[in-house]
Amino acid sequence: MSNLDPTPDEVVCENRDDAAPTLLDFREVPLGGPRAMTVRRSLPQRAQTLIGAWCFLDHYGPDDVADSGGMRVAGHPHTGLQTVSWLFRGEIEHWDTTGAHAMVRPREVNLMTAGSGIAHSEFSTPDTDVLHGVQLWVALPAEHRFTAPAFEHHAPPVLDVDGAEVVVFLGSLFGQTSPVRTFTPLLGAEVVLRAGQRLEVSLDETFEHGVMVDTGSVSVSGVDAKVGQLVHLPVGATSAELIASSDGPVRVVVLGGEPLGEQIVMWWNFIGRTHDEVEQFRVEWQQAREDRSTPGRYGPFPSAWGETIPAPILPNTRLKPRG
Repeated sequence: MSNLDPTPDEVVCENRDDAAPTLLDFREVPLGGPRAMTVRRSLPQRAQTLIGAWCFLDHYGPDDVADSGGMRVAGHPHTGLQTVSWLFRGEIEHWDTTGAHAMVRPREVNLMTAGSGIAHSEFSTPDTDVLHGVQLWVALPAEHRFTAPAFEHHAPPVLDVDGAEVVVFLGSLFGQTSPVRTFTPLLGAEVVLRAGQRLEVSLDETFEHGVMVDTGSVSVSGVDAKVGQLVHLPVGATSAELIASSDGPVRVVVLGGEPLGEQIVMWWNFIGRTHDEVEQFRVEWQQAREDRSTPGRYGPFPSAWGETIPAPILPNTRLKPRG
């Protein structure tokens, strides 16, 4: 998914070292024009820019496509990251410049590695009446950030854990391990609890974690959270106690990873290390849009693309790294 904000902030992201679980709210961001689909953006934010290497989290729906227009994100670039698409309902068609053409379906993970540079598009399919899911980005560490672009698809099994449904799409949880490749140790899982259910989730104490509420309300290690909110659990936590509210089932997304230990500069759809580097990524994207005959950093555009998204204008002020 693209960050369609016409004036995106430049953000220096780094892991924090908080001592206790904290509740993080979201901000609403429209994706596109007058009939824009609105997403709830939990990462990055001032209070928390990274959870492990997870650097971006958009939560959307359930949206009636007849009202919102669905997802219509034309060709756009990425660098220095992996995108993780996870749906609860609906279907999205994916094209990218590696030649991959795939459908994103509920409980089937699509992971795209941008690495040195990739471009892709995402459109909800005509048969989709309701769209509901999360879009996540993972920052690549310095030693792998210029790796070759790639695309992976995986349909993980659904585990029954004391009556809860657990689907592990990245990393390992409850004895289930995803085969999908990441470049830093990560966890990504969907957990569905019955009304009033309590579930103890064992955690890797070297990871920091986040639990985002998709449906209902839940207590996460004593912190109450509702739809769209994210509970951050710092490094050192060995478990998380999830207690679902009594008024209906609860669905959460559990994320985790070893702290990245690096500063990253994130602007629009690019992740780099300096202002100048991000500026160069932008220049190369604009050149690729103007001359499709010469594949550059982002690769040859699919013939199915009738349009691509122009990069916003960089701010006048240069980024000053901090931390």
